[in-house]
Amino acid sequence: MKSIAIDGPAGAGKSTIAKLLSKELGYIYVDTGAMYRAMAVYFTKNNIDPYDEEAIKLAADKVNIDIEYSNGIQQVILNNENVTHLLRAEETGKMASKVSKYSAVRTKLVDLQRELAKKNNCIMDGRDIGSVVLPDAYLKVFLTATSDARAKRRYDELISKGQEANYDTIKKDIEDRDYEDSHRKISPLVQAEDAVLVDTSDLNIEEVVSKIKELIRQKEM
Repeated sequence: MKSIAIDGPAGAGKSTIAKLLSKELGYIYVDTGAMYRAMAVYFTKNNIDPYDEEAIKLAADKVNIDIEYSNGIQQVILNNENVTHLLRAEETGKMASKVSKYSAVRTKLVDLQRELAKKNNCIMDGRDIGSVVLPDAYLKVFLTATSDARAKRRYDELISKGQEANYDTIKKDIEDRDYEDSHRKISPLVQAEDAVLVDTSDLNIEEVVSKIKELIRQKEM
């Protein structure tokens, strides 16, 4: 099985690119964020205290998460139950935010993500996929863009939705997030030594997809 790891800072377009690539290549797209939310669903359903690290650790051992596709739409399966409809619930998001810091949760999900990669040709995106989750990935890409470019994209996205937005505030938030992601103790954002750097600052989505497909072709030559 072949796996493609796409890492990079917030706002670089990782998820958008990964989803498009998976469709074009016939790979599954592993939404690692959705897996954290599925774990949160389990904790919520079982009334696990998000501040009780020992309880979280014991509960994490009982979780199994798989990803399936129905009519091209990703379905997240938690202990044989489809919980896709629960992933975007507000309580799920709050729980996921609280428990994602625990090493037991991250370790369990890394194990599950590796199992998925063993069973399927897949594309995963995140901040530590090439460096931690899939160190032996067939292709590793570090997708980045300047903070100005990422802020402009986010600003334009919000304005197009009719929402108020302040460019300077968005840019500062992005730079703060970059610092936090790069300096966290567990699995910080780093470019794997064998990852190919792709700067998307001056590229559109189609150009980025084409560039990565060309990297794949070069690997297969």
